[in-house]
Amino acid sequence: MMVVLNGKLVPEEHAVVSVFDRGLLYGDGLFEVVRIFNGKPFRWEQHVARFRQGAEFLGIKVPEAFEMLRGFVDELVARNELPNALMRILLTRGPGPRGYSPKGADQPTLAMSLHPAPEQTPEVVRWKLIISSARLPANEPLANFKTCNKLAQILAKTQADAAGAHEALLLNTNGLVVEGSSSNLFWVEGGGVHTPPLGAGILAGVTRAVIMELCRVAGLTWREGETTPERLRVSQGVFVSLTSAGVAEATELDGHRLACSPAVAKLHAAYWDLLIKECGS
Repeated sequence: MMVVLNGKLVPEEHAVVSVFDRGLLYGDGLFEVVRIFNGKPFRWEQHVARFRQGAEFLGIKVPEAFEMLRGFVDELVARNELPNALMRILLTRGPGPRGYSPKGADQPTLAMSLHPAPEQTPEVVRWKLIISSARLPANEPLANFKTCNKLAQILAKTQADAAGAHEALLLNTNGLVVEGSSSNLFWVEGGGVHTPPLGAGILAGVTRAVIMELCRVAGLTWREGETTPERLRVSQGVFVSLTSAGVAEATELDGHRLACSPAVAKLHAAYWDLLIKECGS
C-alpha cells in the first residue's frame, strides 16, 4: 500500500516517524476520515474545513504539503487501486523536546493513507448498541474536532466488542447520552428526528450535518435536544451516522429491543442517493 508522508508518496513500510513525535507521545494532533466513493471524496470541503479549524484551535502549523491534499487523494486512489475506500489524514505537531510544552516542535507530521471501506449498499445496516461506562466531558471545545486523544472512545468500543455489539454510546458528565464511539446519535420522537447539540460535548460530524440536510429534503423535522438511555428505549427509532457506513439503524440497546422507524430507511436511501449524485455511480 502506498501512503503519503510529509508530501512524499512512499510504500507504507517506509512511512515511519520519530519516536519523539508528539502525536505518539501525547496524542498531540488531529485526524480526518473521508469516504472515497467511485474514486472521489465525499464532502471533501467540509472535512478539510474542520481539519483546518482543528489545526488552528490546537495551534499546529499547517505544512505546505496541506495545499496538495486533494491531488494526493487522486494519486493514492489510482496507485492503490481503491476507488471505494476510507481516506485517513493525520496531522501531528511533530517531534519536539521532552515535556508538554510545544516549544521547539515546529516540524509538523502530515500523513495520508487509504483503507478498504465497508461494503455500502442501498440496504440499511442494523446494529446492536450498548451504553458504555466511559464518560465524556460536557461542553468540551476539543470535542468539536477529531483529535488524537480518543481513549474514552477506545474504551467504549472495547466494551462493545466484548458485548458482541456493533457500537457503544457514551454519556457525558451530565448523565446524557451524547454520541457513539465513532458515530453521531439520532433518535425519532414525536415523528421528528432529534440529535444532541454540539454543546453536549459531541463531534461536529460531517455526516451528522448531511443527515440534517437530508431531513429538510425528505420533509422530516429535526431538532437538537437532550436524551437519556431510558428515553432512547421508548423512542420511535434510533440510528447513528458515521463516515464509513452513512446511516446505521439501532435494533437493540443493552439487549432491549428498539422500535424501527420508516424515517431511518428514508434517510438512508436519501444518503445513498446523495453519495451517488455527488460522487458518481
